Amino acid sequence: MDQSGTKLGTMTNTTVRDVPAPARGLTRGLLLLMSVATGLSVAGNYFAQPLLDLFRHELNLGPAMAVLIVTAAQVGYALGLLLLVPLGDLRERRGLAVGLFGATAVFLMVSAAAVNPLMLFVGTALTALTSVAAQVIVPFAVTLAAPAERGRVIGTVMSGLLVGSLLARTASGGLAELGGWRTVYWVNALLMALVALLLWRRLPTLYTPVALSYPALLRSTASLLRTEPVLRRRAAMGALGLGSFNMFWTAVTFLLAGRYGWGEAAIGLLGLIGIAGAVATPYAGRLADRGHVQRLTGLAAAGLTVAWLPLLLGSRSLAWLIVGAVALNVAQSVLLNANQNVIYALNPDIRNRLNSAFMTSFFVGGAAGSALTAALWPRWGWPGITLIGATLAAATFTLWLTDRRPPRPNAK
Repeated sequence: MDQSGTKLGTMTNTTVRDVPAPARGLTRGLLLLMSVATGLSVAGNYFAQPLLDLFRHELNLGPAMAVLIVTAAQVGYALGLLLLVPLGDLRERRGLAVGLFGATAVFLMVSAAAVNPLMLFVGTALTALTSVAAQVIVPFAVTLAAPAERGRVIGTVMSGLLVGSLLARTASGGLAELGGWRTVYWVNALLMALVALLLWRRLPTLYTPVALSYPALLRSTASLLRTEPVLRRRAAMGALGLGSFNMFWTAVTFLLAGRYGWGEAAIGLLGLIGIAGAVATPYAGRLADRGHVQRLTGLAAAGLTVAWLPLLLGSRSLAWLIVGAVALNVAQSVLLNANQNVIYALNPDIRNRLNSAFMTSFFVGGAAGSALTAALWPRWGWPGITLIGATLAAATFTLWLTDRRPPRPNAK
């Protein structure tokens, strides 16, 4: 069973330490800014989802090719998690975060100015690559927080990330109808540049020197999944959960546009139901702080599985679709919070590398879910999506059950 106080094996040449309590200075205002920053950063990865049908018509793309725009965002984000997030254990963190926010603003402009599908693919992938600034901010906030408030702080910052990822769909659909799909990217680029300036002024400098080269840092990150079973199990749960979650959010665009005849703005409004997940996250964090993280994991994995039943009925009933979507969002939010609470508690000295290893696995699972949707939708439609989505969710619950099972006695 995972224990929130578990320590990783000793990592050589590491001198990182948590900031002493009097020097943390994580005020409510700064925590709010960090929460908003993570939301805006990750939003660019989800703008395309309610616009897929629009891309199909304007850029002459088939359903599978349109879905690959979403997959490009997931793959780019996974690469950023693997290659850029570990730098938080090597470079000064404020400068790293601000630099990544600025780069994201530039790449959003590339997408906004795209004149062909390839340019949009490249802009989307590069935006996702640098938008991992959100995953530099999260461990930054955890480091500034008192240990007893770690779950609450994770919940607050991740609420911003979840709201950003969900409201991105709503904002994207609305802005696209007002000024075309390019407007979506221009507006977010401006907001990202503004946030970069605010973070530069408000974040404290935080340098945690490590006596490692960049290649050694990456090898150290990769080795964690091989050597640390707690991290490995939590990463597998996260990957399976996000794969299931992304299958719904990618395929529902086609269901709503085809079966119900919704436009981009209406499809984007569906993202508002995800607020339920964002609201649940801080409460889940408080329960995790009280020692209930393992129980939360099981409840979330079970909820993720059960949510696919009303989603199956959603092809004939909007009411059931909404019920299932709310349940899926709450379960996924709680599952992510529980996993992160365990991961960040393992060893504060290597928190960025732990986050990199976990979140890379997490978004690889998400990218696989999007890719599965591209393959399944043309052949099996909504029933196929719900079958495989439920299977991935059930695998998450099974992994939790296996994790809770007591060790077998030695054979005599």
